[in-house]
Amino acid sequence: MAPAGAKKSILERLDAGELVIGDGGFVFALEKRGYVKAGPWTPEAAAEYPEAVRQLHREFLRAGSNVMQTFTFYASDDKLENRGNTQRFTGQQINEAACDLAREVANEGDALVAGGVSQTPSYLSCKSEGDVKAIFKKQIDVFVKKNVDFLIAEYFEHVEEAEWAVQVLKTTGKPVAATLCIGPEGDLNGVSPGECAIRLVKAGAQIVGINCHFDPETCVKTVKLMKEGVEKAGLKAHYMSQPLGFHTPDCNRQGFIDLPEFPFGEGLNVREFFFLSANTDNKHQGKIFCICFLTALEPRILTRWDMQKYAREAYNAGIRFIGGCCGFEPYHIRALAEELSPERGFLPAGSEKHGNWGDGLALHTKPWVRAR
Repeated sequence: MAPAGAKKSILERLDAGELVIGDGGFVFALEKRGYVKAGPWTPEAAAEYPEAVRQLHREFLRAGSNVMQTFTFYASDDKLENRGNTQRFTGQQINEAACDLAREVANEGDALVAGGVSQTPSYLSCKSEGDVKAIFKKQIDVFVKKNVDFLIAEYFEHVEEAEWAVQVLKTTGKPVAATLCIGPEGDLNGVSPGECAIRLVKAGAQIVGINCHFDPETCVKTVKLMKEGVEKAGLKAHYMSQPLGFHTPDCNRQGFIDLPEFPFGEGLNVREFFFLSANTDNKHQGKIFCICFLTALEPRILTRWDMQKYAREAYNAGIRFIGGCCGFEPYHIRALAEELSPERGFLPAGSEKHGNWGDGLALHTKPWVRAR
């Protein structure tokens, strides 16, 4: 048990049946704010623009997050230097700055700090297990030095690499969570969600689940499959879900990165139209026209009401670590915390400025708006 006055650990909270609210998607949120470059999606802003990262942490804390996840997504040296991406800061400087910022804000509330590692270019380049593990070890050394509360291996498309990450994380003695960015079809090698979860638990993860690539409905469905597999194997684990903040019912195995809109309209969505005119003399009669639309992900953004539905479905599925990934803004996290406030026993600080179910309309200056 935690000493008097100390924060309970992540496992103490989950073992007691408490709900843990995660935070949102830092790379997308900071890209919109002008601090992250789309494409590389690397987190040098932790060292370059610490005030921006600190503020976003604070907004998620105020919205109800229990976990301040270090802004260390894609912060391995091989990713930071990938494809000619140049950096003013070393991987160690970025990881250390991210830990300090997360701890500073976590200490302002009842939040824990989670150090995160993610998939590496080295694995995709068929480097050896030892080479890939050495990359994780370099990041982990910083997390141990900074004494984060627990560790997350997140955003893995191949369960094998996630297993390697978990094995390295376990050497620290800290609690370990592991999330894959897969859907119901399984990882990119065809390993089912249930089998993926079993392998992660056997590797040493106490918390397993899904993050990114798919919308909440798909992620909850996939975590259910993981849970079924773990229970059928006679194993035990806690479960987490940190999905996209976008509707993605039309995604394939690779998720939203294969959508024409990803990440914000760099590609064209080509649609064909068959022209039919009442004027039989029209020279264009019966011809097919291709019209190109510049596209972006914003029309797919989930509303706060969608988020409340997700929170309830995740809770009913037995998931107790509920957060978000790309597309999640602080108001989305506030919606999760508000939906689950009966179970948590309190509302987040951010609800001070938010009327539940739009009751703020009653304060509007226009009578026809108040009437709604």
